Amino acid sequence: MNPLFADGWLASSRARRLCTLAPLLIAVPLLGAPQLSQACASCGCTLSADAAMGYSALPGWRLSIEYDYINQDQLRSGTEAVSGVPAGTELEHQTINQYVTAAVSYSPNSSWNFTLLVPYVIRSHSTYGEYDPTQPLPELSRSFSSSIGDVKLVASYQGFLPTNNLGAQLGVKLPTGQYGTAVQFYSGPSAGEPLDASLQPGTGSTDIIVGAYYYQAISQNFDAFVNAQFQSAVKHRMDQPGNDFRPGNSVTVSFGLRYEANPRWVPQLQVNLLHKSPDDGALADVQNTAGSVAYLSPGATVQLSSRLYAFAFAQLPVYSNLYGTQLFPRWTASGGVSYAF
Repeated sequence: MNPLFADGWLASSRARRLCTLAPLLIAVPLLGAPQLSQACASCGCTLSADAAMGYSALPGWRLSIEYDYINQDQLRSGTEAVSGVPAGTELEHQTINQYVTAAVSYSPNSSWNFTLLVPYVIRSHSTYGEYDPTQPLPELSRSFSSSIGDVKLVASYQGFLPTNNLGAQLGVKLPTGQYGTAVQFYSGPSAGEPLDASLQPGTGSTDIIVGAYYYQAISQNFDAFVNAQFQSAVKHRMDQPGNDFRPGNSVTVSFGLRYEANPRWVPQLQVNLLHKSPDDGALADVQNTAGSVAYLSPGATVQLSSRLYAFAFAQLPVYSNLYGTQLFPRWTASGGVSYAF
């Protein structure tokens, strides 16, 4: 039996049913915890995949892969969509982000978990450049990148309670992705010029990741969870005057419900909140890289075989308050598979 239920705070029939879910519950712990660097202040991958797949106190190895699709094609400022930007500022057209994240996770016992996450970032971006209302729109400048992003290492400890349902996380994001001026525009008036620092595959910074989570059964068929995470750059390679960049701090909070009447099909609903501070430095777009957003995220987890599981979610933005003018997604999609052994 899963140590999570050892003290009997769930009914015995509930515990027996959830023990049949053990491979599912250990499938992707912490996979969604560290957030991917984004090409705008507050768009994108806030989904909690660890909650999507379920927390666990069971030891073992897990291999997983997650795919996230984020199409930023709507200009927003403050809490509203806008049709343009002020004169003299950049008029962006579209950014399409695709993240393929491989993860290896190991739990030596019921209290500890260690996870390595390696993202592969595929990103296309187009912009009209500086907007001049007295002139027709120029040809679009376009860029494309496809490379490894910033790797993350995260440790989790959930031995605070006998039920192992309260956990804390400590991790680090390493500057393994291309950053600074590595990616350039390949066409249009800006051809040969470097892409914005916030749109590069990596940030060039070493970040500290601190988080916590709690989950509990609230009825025969429903589990509830809440988790929070803070990420901050503690060291950045681009630190020379006139050539410096530091990504803004971010705070994410997620909470939701999982309906577990059928162990092979677990529908669920998450609310994902994100607040990001402005980027800083001479290479930063300080005025357009901060804000707060909220997503409503329905989805489900399914059992494909005795050890193989998958999940799929859509994220629907229900609130945004963005500094400056930013490209924002109308929806995002996430899916993943995992194998426990």
